Amino acid sequence: MTERRAILSGSTFEKQIGYARAVVDGDWVHVSGTTGFDYATMTISDDVVEQAEQCLRNIEAALAEAECTFADVVRVRYLLPDREDFEPCWPVLRRSFGDVQPAATMLVCGLADPRMKIEIEVSARRRFPPHGGAMSHHSEAPVAPVEAYEPPYYVAVFTTVRTQDQSGYSETDARLEDLVKNVPGYLGMDHAQTPGGLGITVSYFRDADALTRWRTNAEHRAAQQRGRAEWYQRYTLHVAKVERSNGFTRAQDPQSPTAG
Repeated sequence: MTERRAILSGSTFEKQIGYARAVVDGDWVHVSGTTGFDYATMTISDDVVEQAEQCLRNIEAALAEAECTFADVVRVRYLLPDREDFEPCWPVLRRSFGDVQPAATMLVCGLADPRMKIEIEVSARRRFPPHGGAMSHHSEAPVAPVEAYEPPYYVAVFTTVRTQDQSGYSETDARLEDLVKNVPGYLGMDHAQTPGGLGITVSYFRDADALTRWRTNAEHRAAQQRGRAEWYQRYTLHVAKVERSNGFTRAQDPQSPTAG
């Protein structure tokens, strides 16, 4: 049965009117028209650009709870009472959507509250697992963890919280994922992304030399510098030597229609 669940932001409008901030329906995520209210305080700026920024923060939070990001957005609609307010918002919108370039529509219309100067609605399609998960961003391979290798070997655990500005992140991440595969001694990579926005990448290497080759790779180092400058609010890196390793795979049910 297709998964369907509602995501609520705490906005009083959702309860009063009867709708959800977003609805997850299978791999589709539909985010309701979202305005520039700070839902924690139910306050709104008088400035349209600040409203646009808050719209995007509200949308980003809903997408994160749905286990996706702006990079998964395929359709965006902008609604403004005053067409002259649209162009000043372009730089803010471009920071979130400039790389993914979703289909877009801008409508001039009245909004529910005269304080509202912009409303944004998006639809996104989730990639499984989110942000690469246990497989590449552009892979159709089944989801599976990296196998348990014979110890000793090394792991690098990279844990991140990202900024709002993710321009160029997806392309760089995909490039690095392809690049690391060419490092002698590279064993594999696991990814996870929590609904709250915490990202974890665990990379496995046969020995310390393989780890060093990847750490000192020029393209990798350049991406690290850009990450500190633009993409990460904070991160931690833990490197450890694996002394014990085991794994488990459930046998397929012979009665299952997918078995054999």
